Amino acid sequence: MPEVRIVAKNFMDMVAALPAMKLDKLYSSTFICEAVLRSLPPLAKKYVLQMLFVDSPVTAKSMEEWLLADGYSKHKVAIDRLLQLRIFLEVNDRKKETSYKMNTKFQSNMQKYLVFGGTLPREPMPLSVTVRLPTLEDLEVYALEQWECFLLQLINSAQAERSTSFSSSMMRVFQRGLLSARENGAPKLTENGFQFLLMDTNAQLWYIIREYISSSEDRGVDPTDLISFLLELSFHTLGEAYNLNTLTDVQKHAIKDLADLGLIKLQQGRKESWFIPTKLATNLSVSLSDSSSRKEGFVVVETNFRMYAYSSSKLHCEILRLFSRIEYQLPNLIVGAITKESLYNAFENGITAEQIISFLQQNVHPRVATKTPVIPENVTDQIRLWETDRNRVEIIPSHLYEDFPSKEIFEAVCDFAREIGGLLWEDSKKMRLIVRGEYHQHMRDFLRHQK
Repeated sequence: MPEVRIVAKNFMDMVAALPAMKLDKLYSSTFICEAVLRSLPPLAKKYVLQMLFVDSPVTAKSMEEWLLADGYSKHKVAIDRLLQLRIFLEVNDRKKETSYKMNTKFQSNMQKYLVFGGTLPREPMPLSVTVRLPTLEDLEVYALEQWECFLLQLINSAQAERSTSFSSSMMRVFQRGLLSARENGAPKLTENGFQFLLMDTNAQLWYIIREYISSSEDRGVDPTDLISFLLELSFHTLGEAYNLNTLTDVQKHAIKDLADLGLIKLQQGRKESWFIPTKLATNLSVSLSDSSSRKEGFVVVETNFRMYAYSSSKLHCEILRLFSRIEYQLPNLIVGAITKESLYNAFENGITAEQIISFLQQNVHPRVATKTPVIPENVTDQIRLWETDRNRVEIIPSHLYEDFPSKEIFEAVCDFAREIGGLLWEDSKKMRLIVRGEYHQHMRDFLRHQK
C-alpha cells in the first residue's frame, strides 16, 4: 500500500524551512525566540543556555568534550536542529576547524528576556468592558464545532450547516491535493484526502495552517508576519479577551480566517470588539505528538466487528463511512460494522490498515480506554489480514521486449534496463525481457541507437 504522503509539519519545521533573511527577521521578536527555545530537544536547550553569554565561536571539538560516552547521537540531533533554525551558525577558521557561533539577533533577544523578563504581546481587556466571557468548556465546544464545520465544507460543501468566510480561491488552495476535480459531477476525495480525514485534529490543523501560510504571498502577505503572529497567539491566555484594535491590518485580516478555523472566537461589545483564543490557538507551538491536547474519544469496537460511535457529529459519520458500513444513526449514536467489503473500499481509496487502526485507537471511548488492548485483537488482526490478502498480487504496468537480432544487443539492453532501475524479468535463452512501463521511452531511444 502507498505510504502517507501528507506530512503535517509542526511550526518549527515550517520556521526552519524559511530563507535565512526571513528567519533572522523572525528572531527580532522575543516571543518567537522563546517559542523556538521551547521547541528544541533537551540537549539543544542546554547548548543554547550554555552559549547564551559567550560571544566568541566555540569549536565543535570543545562541545564534544561536554558529552558522555553514549551521548553522541543526541548531540548530533541537537546540533542539526540548531543549525536548521539558524540559532547556531557554522564558522570555519584558518585551520579549517568547524566552530559554532550563536545567531546575534537570537542571542541578544534571549539575553534581554532572561535579564529583564518577558512582557505579554498584549494585555487582556478588563472584565468591566467585556462583561461576560464564554467559559472554557463553551470555548472548547465552539472551537470543535467551527473546525468540524470547516472540514465538512472542505470535503463536502452540501453537508456543511453553514459556510465559512473563506473565498472560493482560498478553499481551492486548501482542497489542493485533497480533492480531484471531475468534469461532470462533484469533486472526489483523493488518496491524500482520505488519509487527511483519518489524521487527528492537531495534524489536520497543521496541514491547513501550512497551506494557509505557504499561499500567503499570493495574497500579498509576508509569510514571516503570519508565522510571527500565529506563534505570538500561543502566548495568549486561553479564554481571555484581547482588543482587536491592538492588531495590525494583516493580523486583523488573519484573525477572521482563524475564527473560521476555530482558533479564535470574535465578540462585539457596545464600543469595543475583541478576540478570545481557544485551545487550538494556545497549543499552536506544542508538538504534534503532545497527548495533552487530544480530544475525548467516542468509538467502541466489539469483538464481533460491530462499532458504536457516541456522537451526533456529521463529520464523524462521514469519516466512519470511509472504512465501515453505517447501519443506522440515532440523535447521539452511530451504529455500524467493519466488513470486508467496506475495508476493501477503503484500501482501494489509499487508506492503510494501520491508519484505520490508529484512528480507532486515538478516538476510543473513555469507558474502554482503560482496557488492554482498547480495540479487540481479533479485529485489528483481521483488518491487517484483509489488507495483506488484497496486496498479495501487485499489478505493475510494463512492456515485453523480444525478437532481438543478436545476443550482444539483448545483453546490452538488459544492462541498460538494469542500470535505470526498470528491469522486472529476463529470459536469456529466448532473449526476452520485461521492463516497467514508465521506462518505455528510454528503452525505445536506447534500442534506436543500437540499430
